[in-house]
Amino acid sequence: MIVVDTNIISYFYLPTDYSESVSQLYKKDNEWITPLLWRSEFRNVLTIYIRQKLLTIEQALEIQEDAETLMLDNEFQVTSAQVFALTIISECSAYDCEFVALAKNLNLKLITQDKKVLREFPDTAVSIANYLQRPFVA
Repeated sequence: MIVVDTNIISYFYLPTDYSESVSQLYKKDNEWITPLLWRSEFRNVLTIYIRQKLLTIEQALEIQEDAETLMLDNEFQVTSAQVFALTIISECSAYDCEFVALAKNLNLKLITQDKKVLREFPDTAVSIANYLQRPFVA
């Protein structure tokens, strides 16, 4: 089980330079969890694609529904106290700290490509490539 941020979910559903790596990540560990915040962030990503005419609204709705199905029962709340505690010891946004808080609460790794999160929380955050290099643990 791993915590994934919204970008990882985006790379899974939208064609990017990281899409192949994220597919490998999913094959290695398909138990993904995330804070509820991901839904709003993902809607924002899809809105950008709609505005750039890369997706229709219908396509975006279908992708959102597919992603929500994937994450069903794998969404968690974190407390404001946990998030604020992480924001004051880092330069990360409260949004990013929600993902870090969830990973820390459950003693899991957060998979992200966010350079700031990787830098600020090296004990918790791991890049896709570094996670894929780790031996598989069942």
